Amino acid sequence: MVETIEQLLANNRRFVAEQLAQDPQAFHRLASGQHPQFLWIGCSDSRVSPNLITGTAAGDMFVHRNVANLVVPTDINLLSVLQYAVEVLQVPHVIVCGHYGCGGVQAALAEPCHGLIDHWLCGVRDTRQFFRAELDGLDDAARARRLVELSVVEQVHNLGRTSTVQRAWRERGRPWIHGWVFDIDTGHLHPQTPMIASLEALGTICKFDLQAAP
Repeated sequence: MVETIEQLLANNRRFVAEQLAQDPQAFHRLASGQHPQFLWIGCSDSRVSPNLITGTAAGDMFVHRNVANLVVPTDINLLSVLQYAVEVLQVPHVIVCGHYGCGGVQAALAEPCHGLIDHWLCGVRDTRQFFRAELDGLDDAARARRLVELSVVEQVHNLGRTSTVQRAWRERGRPWIHGWVFDIDTGHLHPQTPMIASLEALGTICKFDLQAAP
């Protein structure tokens, strides 16, 4: 284990040397401030690295990650990140990104017997229940994939209902919010929602509005 940690430190020294060889001022510029274009709300899964899968560099993305990439209205951690990104950094884009094969979503499909995480996943279970008629007609693999997609749309809706986002929409018509799913098996990103920057646009993905539509 000690050798593994030492390898991380050695990797860091090599990384610094390589970066400075390409650009002696690289770290100086990073230290001077950040001006990200994106807030990424993603899953904690170790296989989903935001900068790696989007080809972005250090300083391009402000990042918040949690189990199953949830936007929970009572999560003060996420709400603080969101407020800072939108009001101080004024990021023009907020991306909620889930991924197929998500362990949190798979746990939400099982009986609630996993411990503390069951409380966190209540919202995903509510989404599962709301769309039960659709989900029950699928096999296990397809059901898990579809719930990942439905949950991402739900998190985008939750995001658009926050006071921070709604205030920013009223004042400057930004940020645009997006819902994506990352396919670990292929490496591709799959948009699940249009670009949304208004309550009217948010209504186009509201499950209650869609259920009521003829």
